[in-house]
Amino acid sequence: MTRNVVISGGGTGIGLATAQVFAADGDQVLLLGRRGDVLERAAVPGALTYAADLADPEAVRGVAGFVGREFGAVDVLVHCAGGSGLLEPPVGGDDPLDAVARDWTVSFRLNVLTAVLLTEALRERLAEPGGRVLFLSSIAAYRGSGRGSYAAAKAALHPYAHDLARSLGPHGITVNVVAPGYIEDTGFFGDGIDEERRARLIAETSDRRAGTPGDVAATLHWLASPGAAHITSQIIQVNGGAERGH
Repeated sequence: MTRNVVISGGGTGIGLATAQVFAADGDQVLLLGRRGDVLERAAVPGALTYAADLADPEAVRGVAGFVGREFGAVDVLVHCAGGSGLLEPPVGGDDPLDAVARDWTVSFRLNVLTAVLLTEALRERLAEPGGRVLFLSSIAAYRGSGRGSYAAAKAALHPYAHDLARSLGPHGITVNVVAPGYIEDTGFFGDGIDEERRARLIAETSDRRAGTPGDVAATLHWLASPGAAHITSQIIQVNGGAERGH
């Protein structure tokens, strides 16, 4: 049966890989992101696109209206929007406290506010029963990343997902989080990662390889399947054993 799937950050990296997996299954996919040209270039077969800043309540209202007109109900909601903030335009000024405030504000805006606003806007449209809500966290939420603001923002998704799972569970809707480790072929690292750090991250894994967007997409796809109907309020780590679950 064709499902309606909404994916934020669907134009690149993990979001794009996830969109491709669902589209290949015959599902109707909506790609969301800030850059319309990136969404169009993604060229996911049959997918709809809608450009919006998901940290802007008014823009999210526009998304909700579009979803209502095109889909009605939402079977699967996947939150892949986010990032380190390194791709955001720099702000002038030399005051170190201003820089700290900007860093933390950007991290929470990109990784938390986008997910919360979109979820709350589409909450009443989630299919009952059978709806799925999936958040993308990070290994950084468990052990930091060298940038406390990003790690804290990803960690903030965990209690939100747990609360959401409890409130939506009686309606037959599951809520889960996927926390990847080092994933290659994404825009997360901006202009790239130096070879020494790349080698160190791969050496931390048990299978001695970097993750791929497809690894994460396959996990998200499974969590949205009927086979995962009794799995909710969980954080699934996809990191090759670099960090063990706890």
